[in-house]
Amino acid sequence: MYRYNPSGQYFARVRFHGKLYRRKLETDDLALARRKLRTFKNDLERTDATKGNASFAAVLDDYSETLTGADTTKADKRAIIDKLKATWFGIDSLPLRTIKPSQVSAWLSKHYGDRSASYHNSALTVIRDALDMAVNDKIIVESPASGLKYAKRAKPIRITPTFEEFRNIVADIRNQRFNADAKESGDFIEALGLLGLGQAEAASIKRSDVDLAAGRVIVLRRKTSVGFAIPIFPQAREPVEKLCEGKKHNERLFTINQARKALTNACKRLGYPPFTQRSLRRMFITRAIERGVDVKVIAEWQGHRDGGKLILDTYSHVNPVHSQRMAALMTDQEPENVIPITAQG
Repeated sequence: MYRYNPSGQYFARVRFHGKLYRRKLETDDLALARRKLRTFKNDLERTDATKGNASFAAVLDDYSETLTGADTTKADKRAIIDKLKATWFGIDSLPLRTIKPSQVSAWLSKHYGDRSASYHNSALTVIRDALDMAVNDKIIVESPASGLKYAKRAKPIRITPTFEEFRNIVADIRNQRFNADAKESGDFIEALGLLGLGQAEAASIKRSDVDLAAGRVIVLRRKTSVGFAIPIFPQAREPVEKLCEGKKHNERLFTINQARKALTNACKRLGYPPFTQRSLRRMFITRAIERGVDVKVIAEWQGHRDGGKLILDTYSHVNPVHSQRMAALMTDQEPENVIPITAQG
């Protein structure tokens, strides 16, 4: 143990099984530093000596067996694992305890340095999760990827249709008389825009999820597998009632899982930008913000549990419009929407 004079903080240097481990003890108190050093040594002692030479490839294989979530997400993570096993030199025999943070950084830089931040972060997440699992299994004491930072993602303003464009798109899809799925596709696209749902969420709704009397729909957020309720908004009431007509309790509202092709073709015919099904969700959120709906409420409608932080970050370009409208109410005169209360005689 040694002390760094400028800050007075204590640091530990412990050699275990031939490898030197360093750790900042986060204190300038000698007695507390000694207790933290003892805990650090105990952590080292508790690593499983029988797995001390486990290879990085073996740990990745074990991690691959624990993957959960959507099939596409699991496929993407397994693709990264395959890339690691194919390009990391000596990965089949390299003991996990010998891997250094610089090696992880070098691999990411070589194979994802010219890719977007999203690709880089996905690869780092897989590596981190696999190494964290090894830490929990007492194979290694600490993860060499724990201190690596995610790449900062750009925040582009993605194209979003106006409500009028959305209505024109729905009408155009339904007018394709020679398309057998025209009505179903039009209903699906309309539901995405009027309810503010994602494609997978809308596709999974059953008649039993819709409570017309209570005016709500139970939705399963596919990313988190968490259910949440949304109101049947006035703009969506009539379409939702029509979708429920004649449906059995356990029957899905839609027979299709997505209407991407119908949306793409409609945009081409109308001369619109290539809006996606996600664009319709953005339209719903943008419109809600511009109409003055509280961001926390919008977040609840989206199944978010962050109080609206994600929406505030993502839709920061919309907030000034709402802010300016609210600022106009801060006058020294009574706003027009205030009804004076007269004294009772």
